[in-house]
Amino acid sequence: MDVTTLQKESTPQSEYEKKKQTFITRTIWSFVMIFGFFLAMFAGHIYIIGIVTAIQIVSFKEVIAIANVPSRAKNLPFTRSLNWYFLGTTMYFLYGESVIYYFKHIVLVDRVLLPFATHHRFISFMLYVIGFVFFVGSLQKGHYRFQFTQFAWTHMALYLINVQAHFIMNSIFEGMIWFFLPASLVITNDIFAYVCGITFGRTQLIKLSPKKTVEGFVGAWVLTIIFGFGMTNVLMRYKYFICPVNDLGANIFTGLQCTPNPVFLSQTYTIQPPLLLHQPPFSFSIAPMQFHILVFATFASLIAPFGGFFASGLKRTFKVKDFGESIPGHGGITDRMDCQFIMGFFAFMYYQSFIAVYKTSVGGVIEMAVQGLSVEEQVEVVRGLGKYLAGQGVLADKALRCFEEGLPSRRR
Repeated sequence: MDVTTLQKESTPQSEYEKKKQTFITRTIWSFVMIFGFFLAMFAGHIYIIGIVTAIQIVSFKEVIAIANVPSRAKNLPFTRSLNWYFLGTTMYFLYGESVIYYFKHIVLVDRVLLPFATHHRFISFMLYVIGFVFFVGSLQKGHYRFQFTQFAWTHMALYLINVQAHFIMNSIFEGMIWFFLPASLVITNDIFAYVCGITFGRTQLIKLSPKKTVEGFVGAWVLTIIFGFGMTNVLMRYKYFICPVNDLGANIFTGLQCTPNPVFLSQTYTIQPPLLLHQPPFSFSIAPMQFHILVFATFASLIAPFGGFFASGLKRTFKVKDFGESIPGHGGITDRMDCQFIMGFFAFMYYQSFIAVYKTSVGGVIEMAVQGLSVEEQVEVVRGLGKYLAGQGVLADKALRCFEEGLPSRRR
């Protein structure tokens, strides 16, 4: 009797200690991640890009791992190698697209980089074809189903993780606010949903996540909108957040300089009350970004959580609790990023569709000249620009003569 009683008393105690230790570990690593994130963000855009790169590599590894069958993989040594080859090829293509687009003025005037930039898509395609041919050549009788399943699973992971992460990285180049604001909306919405759910949640929202409630879902939506208004009002005041990247060496102390997008500038709006009220029109001033934040916050609250539900369904399919153990107390990186990928994808598409201001850039002009003009025509453009700058007083006459002498003579 005494032994049985001691066992019954020790079991709840050990469970309590286990939960306590898990909570402490989870809390410590939460603060570590928050501190590391803000440190990287203030240190500069290049560090945030490095974090996004690391996240997508680890997430890809975790997603691929849950569908792997070790006993079969041992008999197919090239299966894992092909997974990583396709990842490398995809990242080469996507990162190359971003670098060429945002840094045309650098890569298109460099003798070494120019061939890679002008033929980037063909090079990427041929790299993919090599992997495809190698996959077909590695097919083995008795393993066809497993190999084709791995092939399809790899491509799904590349799309859901790496392609969406590519647009997140593009958002960083467009301005830190387009990365930080969507990410913070998803994080705070998750917190608000938890608080509202345990406070007054009653109705289950979806069977895939039994702890999610309708009340928590709606309450978090309202609170996320309020948070978005406040956070946007703060971020709009700093050019480091609203300016596109023109210097990868910039940080919070050096800052960035640009002409702010009109969406961040306060505008006056006049509202005419209904005639029946016999009231004069009234005006108010607000930045258009405060209207856009309604859409961002709504997507983060009502749509982005379905990225988490999708991940939950995936884990249930393979009967795993977490995608991995990359973060102590939290599970895998994918467990923390499941909603962020689709939110980042949306943020970039919305920005490009409704907010971005399109104008000619130095890189764009160089790209048109390099790809659309012959060498002789390019020389004529340079000669014409020299004369124009001399006429404007920017280039001295002596410098212009030296400049002309350095150019090839006109063909007759």
